[in-house]
Amino acid sequence: MTLRIAVVGLGKIARDQHLPAIAVDPDFELAATVDRHGGLPDVRNFEAYDALLASDLGFNAVSLCTPPLPRRAMAAAALAAGKHVMLEKPPASTVTEALELAAMARSGGPTLFATWHSREAAGVAEARRRLAGETVEAVEIEWREDVRRWHPGQQWIWSAGGMGVFDPGINALSILTEILPEPVFVSRSRLLVPSNRQAPIAAELALNLAGGGRGGAVFDWRSTPRDTWEVRVRTARSALTLADGGARLIVDGAQVDCPERAEYPGLYRRFAQLAKAGASDVDLRPLQLVADAFMLGETERTEPFQD
Repeated sequence: MTLRIAVVGLGKIARDQHLPAIAVDPDFELAATVDRHGGLPDVRNFEAYDALLASDLGFNAVSLCTPPLPRRAMAAAALAAGKHVMLEKPPASTVTEALELAAMARSGGPTLFATWHSREAAGVAEARRRLAGETVEAVEIEWREDVRRWHPGQQWIWSAGGMGVFDPGINALSILTEILPEPVFVSRSRLLVPSNRQAPIAAELALNLAGGGRGGAVFDWRSTPRDTWEVRVRTARSALTLADGGARLIVDGAQVDCPERAEYPGLYRRFAQLAKAGASDVDLRPLQLVADAFMLGETERTEPFQD
């Protein structure tokens, strides 16, 4: 079965990751794009999403690469029209919206795939295998990057619902929930919000594990000497680090040889498998942890941020 897919939203993530992944996957054919600013050469573009759904175009899947606020309505409309749906992260702007979509997927019909691209990084699967059955004593996340480099001019990120530093930070939480053999909880949260913005530029979390372990997370979008994307786990027997966003696995100081993986091609392979099997994959744990961080957040105002 070939998935004739429409990509909705042609921003940086769509152009850098989604379109190249679709181009090299034989299970997909790019049928259309939706973007009010124009599309691609030789590909039909719609300026409005409703126009795509109402068209006579033969397509059976959509990939939603818009900001999170409109995603629930878009996904629900596509599912109701019998289209398979792939969601960029986060899957929706609220947990309630995401739960509604998950319920729609459970009722049968087309596939819904809530993606977490960092789980496809090279070291993640091996880290999960090594931690299975282990007693986890501590976890630490350090996720620092320069927002001006990675999210230039994306003003929606700073608005209510845009998530701020949790837009990249949720990637770390998606790795953590994938590799841990037990549930993790937010017990305390400190959010640093620029005085001219509504979403945090930095955050600190205290974490508790169901088995008694503890830990924390630091997310920071301010300029730093280097980007740092690390998840560290200490068990009763070893110390494990996923570095470079999960691309490298280090166990007790030695790097583990893991097969190279490309994140977005891996996501599209998974999407095709789900559609062929008539199944869905909607894991909301990373989004729930972010929601908990906001609910428990002790907010501090910091200096204004200018892009």
